[in-house]
Amino acid sequence: MPQHHTNFAGRTDAQSCQRQPSPRWIRPWMLAGSLASGFVALCWLLLRSGTKPSRLSYPCQQAALASVALTFGAPVAAALVSLRVALWRLTRTRARRTTAAALLGLSACFFLLAGQSSTQATLPALTPPPGYHPDLFLVNNARGPTPATNPKRFGGIDDLAALMGNTGWKWHRSSTVTQTSGPAGMIDPTDVVLVKVNSQWAERGGTNTDVLRGVLRQIVEHPDGFAGEILVIDNGQASGNLDRPASNAEDTTQSMQRVVDEFAAEGWNVATFRWDTIRGTAVNEYSAGDLNSGYVLASAPDPETAMLVSYPKFQSPSGTYISYKYGIWSPTTQTYDASKLVVINLPVLKTHVRYGITGAVKNHMGVITTALGTDSHAAVGRGGMGTFLAEVRMPDLNILDAIWIMAKPNDGPWAPYADASRRDQLVAGTDPIALDIWAAKHIMVPQLIANGYTSYPKQDPDDPSSSFRRYLDASMSELLAAGISVTNDYNAVNLHVFNSGTSTTTSTTTTTPPTTSTTVPAPTTLPPPTTSTTTLPSTTTIPPTTTTVPQPTTTLLPPTTTTVPVTTTTVPATTTTLPPSTTTTSTTA
Repeated sequence: MPQHHTNFAGRTDAQSCQRQPSPRWIRPWMLAGSLASGFVALCWLLLRSGTKPSRLSYPCQQAALASVALTFGAPVAAALVSLRVALWRLTRTRARRTTAAALLGLSACFFLLAGQSSTQATLPALTPPPGYHPDLFLVNNARGPTPATNPKRFGGIDDLAALMGNTGWKWHRSSTVTQTSGPAGMIDPTDVVLVKVNSQWAERGGTNTDVLRGVLRQIVEHPDGFAGEILVIDNGQASGNLDRPASNAEDTTQSMQRVVDEFAAEGWNVATFRWDTIRGTAVNEYSAGDLNSGYVLASAPDPETAMLVSYPKFQSPSGTYISYKYGIWSPTTQTYDASKLVVINLPVLKTHVRYGITGAVKNHMGVITTALGTDSHAAVGRGGMGTFLAEVRMPDLNILDAIWIMAKPNDGPWAPYADASRRDQLVAGTDPIALDIWAAKHIMVPQLIANGYTSYPKQDPDDPSSSFRRYLDASMSELLAAGISVTNDYNAVNLHVFNSGTSTTTSTTTTTPPTTSTTVPAPTTLPPPTTSTTTLPSTTTIPPTTTTVPQPTTTLLPPTTTTVPVTTTTVPATTTTLPPSTTTTSTTA
């Protein structure tokens, strides 16, 4: 006979183990409360995200979605369980089970596609303004460093600066007119210049450090004597490294930091700064009394791309206060000077496993922060890079490094030495959209084909549904909506070409072509600067000129593809340069 012990309530152990029912008055209130909270969450979802499904990516919306799923999903699951026997009876035969499985599969595909499309922002489709034809500058067979005779230069950048100067686009702002300088030039001798590289990836995945050396050399060879500051910067989102032992260069041990240290040793005010170190710090602008370094955040996510716009403000190793959006801050006058900040964007061309191709536009992922709840990387596909460029700033110059490129449709942005393809090309321009679409068509696609690929759906520049075109077109629409002229038509650019031995300029548009065409010999080697002594000028600033960008319209007739040469003359440039007398060492933040 089983033994039962009596507990302190007078019940046996067997009775105590039995589940006791809850009081009847509790269950209705629990059910009502659950339904009420689910109904409120559903209303919030419909009101907040009904017209803009992209907002479903917001954390608050996802929390509401979870509440709705818990409230209304449980009864649905219970109903399905209760219908299990009936469903089995309906599908007892093999034919019925096959039909049911097919219908279930189609339904699953439908809901997956619907869920995927709901994460895409509904951006207005805008077209570039008519008559807009940006200049692009292409250097083929780019000359690299010559260790025996010219180890401190990169010939391809010298040729690029000469080619640009021939069209009137000058690197240096100066009253002295040379091949690379003039009153409307880009860089004043006392400017702060940010050179935005890609430092997130090793081997061929980062910006070529030989190209970086060439850019720095062009900057410091200002005819008035460069007395400003240069910072090589990037935010590798906690993975950046400006001092990699495996770098992208002829000498693969040559890191970005090593190149910067060479210029600092010559006496130039050149340093590095890793925004990785401040990516998780939210700050206010200097004008609000906040002198701390960190990231300034927008007050709310962008209504179209759902990205919370962010940008860095920081103090350089030399003590300069820099706001990426507003320019150089003076603690004395409590004012910004936007004219004293120059940004050169120096990305490397690569395939990207998610977004197809990464170039001038997506390189700005290394300016914003992915921390602090910005949803930045996911927002790329919704045009987030265009939002950033429109609301914060456009670079003054983009130089696309295509010396080595990654051209594998399902790889990248990593680029191991063994997988990279050598192209020896540089492309530059002020329109990052035009630069990327042209490079995709005329550099990336030919290399993909040369590598044996017959299909590249993510990278296809002629397919508006490709991963690359979706994010590029969405970024273009953001810029056009802000009144910034850009184009995704690679046939609309004015292309200026420097080939080994010749310098030519061609136009792929039909807008007022010139009547003459001349091809002139170009120097195979630009001479290095002479070694005479130069007296540095005072720090008087020559004000920059102002360019008015035309407002976009919403219609554009596609241009034809007639090629028209334009007269160009290339003249060898000689430069006299000595570094300033003061020395600033390079440090990494």
